[in-house]
Amino acid sequence: MSARRLRGLGAAAALALALTACGGGDDAATEVVTDAKFPAGSSMAKFNEAGTIKIGTKFDQPGIGAKKPGADAPEGFDPEMAKIVAAKLGIEPDKIKWVETVSDNREPFLQNGTVDLVFASYSITDERRQVVGQAGPYYVTGQQLLVAKDDDSIKGPDDLEGKKVCSVEGSTSIKTVEEEYGANPAPFATYSECVQQLLSGSVDAVTTDGAILLGYTAENPDKLKVVGDAFSEERYGIGFKKDDTKLCNFLNETLEASFEDGSWQEAFDQTLGEAGVEAPEAPTVDPCE
Repeated sequence: MSARRLRGLGAAAALALALTACGGGDDAATEVVTDAKFPAGSSMAKFNEAGTIKIGTKFDQPGIGAKKPGADAPEGFDPEMAKIVAAKLGIEPDKIKWVETVSDNREPFLQNGTVDLVFASYSITDERRQVVGQAGPYYVTGQQLLVAKDDDSIKGPDDLEGKKVCSVEGSTSIKTVEEEYGANPAPFATYSECVQQLLSGSVDAVTTDGAILLGYTAENPDKLKVVGDAFSEERYGIGFKKDDTKLCNFLNETLEASFEDGSWQEAFDQTLGEAGVEAPEAPTVDPCE
């Protein structure tokens, strides 16, 4: 694993410091492009002409993507990155239609047009790229374990044999602990449901990206803890409909520009960075096929 990606994993682990303080903050500085020009008939031209876009994101992940009761829009790093892309399309933040998107419906939502793009802690995998497009990555983290505060029987993934482990339906995390570590999977629709199952004693552990788990730990530090080092590399990408190469190139170019002009770091600082964590080095995007 590269030093760059290790720094990304280290930043995720450091979120334990103060993630409860992490909110949406003010919107990242994303100046909307008013004179954007795109190839006729391209997805970008269609979004620009419509003046709106449907973006799928999580509503239950502190720091990454969470929607408070009564709020008009979700907060977190994913929504801020989505606003950067929308701005390059000439779309104002209040013209984004936010659609709650859980792990199990990300591919169907893209395939059937329920959403145009997905920013939802969406790990890039070869399997997913068989059915949808994924641009990026724009963030790198790693899989960890959340257990009860008084449980010393699980210290890492090697202790999961026969244990009941919860994660969301359709996630790479639940597949990993089942196939590689012999856990008994307990899938639910959202991570919040998994955490409730853990608090009630119905499951032995919850697994997903460390940044997400640390958010739940910080909300309930007397009852929960994150154990072990990261045992996977999760590369968050932007989901889009498969085989749209022009859109893929636009998304990658927009991400690279955000790395260079400071808007990516500002999005991080105003969300995950509010926990006192410095932004890791920006990742390198994959080439579009």
